[in-house]
Amino acid sequence: MLNGIGNMAWLGAATLFILSLRGLSHPASARRGNLYGVTGMVIAVLATLLVTGGEGLQIALIAALVGGGLGAILARRVEMTQMPQLVAVLHSFVGLAATLIAFANFLSPKVAMSGVERAIHDTEIYVGAFIGTVTFSGSIVAFLKLQGTVSGKPLVLPARHLLNAVVLGACIVLGYRFVSAPDGGDALYALIVMCVLAAALGVHLVMAIGGADMPVVVSMLNSYSGWAAAATGFMLDNDLLVTTGALVGSSGAILSYIMCRAMNRSFVSVILGGFGAVSATASASPQGEVVATSVDEVGSLLRDAQEVVIVPGYGMAVAQAQGTISEITRRLRALGIRVRFGIHPVAGRLPGHMNVLLAEAKVPYDIVLEMDEINEDFTSTDVVLVIGANDIVNPGAQEDAGSPIAGMPVLEVWKARTVVVSKRSMATGYAGVDNPLFYKDNTRMLFGDAKGSVDALLRQLEAA
Repeated sequence: MLNGIGNMAWLGAATLFILSLRGLSHPASARRGNLYGVTGMVIAVLATLLVTGGEGLQIALIAALVGGGLGAILARRVEMTQMPQLVAVLHSFVGLAATLIAFANFLSPKVAMSGVERAIHDTEIYVGAFIGTVTFSGSIVAFLKLQGTVSGKPLVLPARHLLNAVVLGACIVLGYRFVSAPDGGDALYALIVMCVLAAALGVHLVMAIGGADMPVVVSMLNSYSGWAAAATGFMLDNDLLVTTGALVGSSGAILSYIMCRAMNRSFVSVILGGFGAVSATASASPQGEVVATSVDEVGSLLRDAQEVVIVPGYGMAVAQAQGTISEITRRLRALGIRVRFGIHPVAGRLPGHMNVLLAEAKVPYDIVLEMDEINEDFTSTDVVLVIGANDIVNPGAQEDAGSPIAGMPVLEVWKARTVVVSKRSMATGYAGVDNPLFYKDNTRMLFGDAKGSVDALLRQLEAA
C-alpha cells in the first residue's frame, strides 16, 4: 500500500520537476517554475520518508531536518554575487553523495546476485562512483576559482589531453576488474583506486579551463551532478532519482551547448577541459588615449539621447547597483527615451546572473534583450551605458586573433554613437586581457565604484 502511494507521489513530483524546467525557461515564468520545483521536492522527500518507515524513518527525518536547516541558513546569508560559488558547492554535495552511496551500496548486505544481474548492478555502482567523484572534485575546484582562492588562469600541462585519456583508460580497466572480480576485497581495491584517479581527473579538467569560461563550467558540472543522481537512482532502484537526474543532466547539457555556441566554443572541448587555454602572447596592445568623463556629462548625454542601451556585468552585481539602475531606467523612460538592456549569455559568473538581478530590481522583462536580439541595433543607439562589464564588450574578440577570447561573440557596443563605461579602474576583466574598447574615440570612462557612480547619476537626472 505504502509503496503504491510512494510511486504515485514520485510520479507527481517528476511531473512538477518537468513543469519547473519549463517555467525556468523564461524570466516571466521563472517564479512559478521555482514554486513547482520546491513543491515537487517536498512531495518527493515526504513520500520517501513515508516509504522508508521503521528505524530508517527516524534517521532520514533527522537528515532531512539538518539538511533543510543548513539550506535555509545558506539561502539567507549568501549574497547574490556569491551564488555561483554556492551552486558549485551544491554540485559537489551531489557528487559526494553519489560516491558515498555507491560505496554503501557495494558494502551493504544484499540479496545474492549472479551472472548478468550482478554485472549490471556492479556497473551501476562503478559508474555512479566515477561520475560522482569527478563531479565532486571538479566542483570544488570551480568553487575555489570563482571564490578567487585559486587563480582563474588555465593550468596547461604538457600533453594534457593524452594524460586525461590515460587516466580515463585506467578507470575503464579498473572497471572491468571491479565487475569481474570474484573477491570483494579486489573489487573494493579497484573501486578505491578508480575514485582517486577520477578525483584527479576532475581537478585537472576544471583547472585547465580559463576563468572567463567558468559560467560554462558551472553549467556542465550541473549536468554531471544530474547524471550522478541518475546513476544513484539505478543503484537504489529509485525511479524518481533516475527521472530527476536525467532531467537535470540533459537540461544542463543543453544549456552548456547553448552557451558554447554563444561563446564560439566546442561542446566536446568543454567536456575534455580543453578550452580557455589559448596563449595571449600574440595579442596586440590597445592603442589610443583613455578619455575620462563626469557624472554631469553622462547625465547630459542620457537626457539628449533617444536610444539608450544599458549593458550590466559582474561589477554591477558586486556593487549591488541594480536597484539604482532600475530607477535610472524609469526616469529616462518617463522623459520619452527608449531604454533597453543588452545581456550577454555569460555575463556575471552564472548563466542568467544578470537576468535575475534585473528581475529582482523590477526591470520590465520586455526591455531586457539577449545579445543576438540587440547587437544589430547598436549602430542606431545614441548612448550605451556599460556597468561593470568588461570581457563581454571586448572588441578584441573580433579584432585580435591572438586574444584568449578570440572568436567569442560579444556585445558590439563600440558601434554606438557614444559608449560610457562605468568602472573602478583600467584593470583587466576575468579573462585577464586588456580591452581596446576603453581606448576608442567614442568611449568615455566613468571611473569609480559602480554603486556610487550610478547613485550620483540618478541624483543628477532627478535634479535636472
